[in-house]
Amino acid sequence: MKIGVISDTHDNVPKIEAAVTYFNNSGVEAVLHCGDFVAPFALVPFKDLMPKLYLVYGNNDGEKKGLRALAAEHGWTLGAMPMEVELGGRKIVMLHEPDRLEELRRAGRHDLIVYGHTHKPRASHDGGRLALNPGEGGGWLSGKATVAVVNLATLSATFHEIGGPAETPAAL
Repeated sequence: MKIGVISDTHDNVPKIEAAVTYFNNSGVEAVLHCGDFVAPFALVPFKDLMPKLYLVYGNNDGEKKGLRALAAEHGWTLGAMPMEVELGGRKIVMLHEPDRLEELRRAGRHDLIVYGHTHKPRASHDGGRLALNPGEGGGWLSGKATVAVVNLATLSATFHEIGGPAETPAAL
């Protein structure tokens, strides 16, 4: 099973639309958003997403009532962090801020830890587990909007630039 991971889209609707198109064409079966979508209108493009969507709040997500209503309307799973999901036989925990990353790694209860907040793509393996930050889906800070695709069978990840000049994967 392959899943998509995105974070820190920060209301950048054109990049979100590009990510939805990318995920719909990439064969992922679920997409995890690690927070900082910001306003409810920024989630509207996800209504066209074919895979199941899971979201956690980030530190910039404000209008929670509107975000909850939109998620409920579309059948998305939205929760506070850390949020645990099981997909493809793997235990996954979703965060926004990486402040509990080391604690969760040491606990060893999850195969995959996904997080955001730093706006920097990063993947690291530790004892057969993967910790992954897909970078910034909005591309505001670096000028590059990135997402990740994780193969849950092998716990391998690739990063992809979306809505930019290239969509060449970088394997990890």
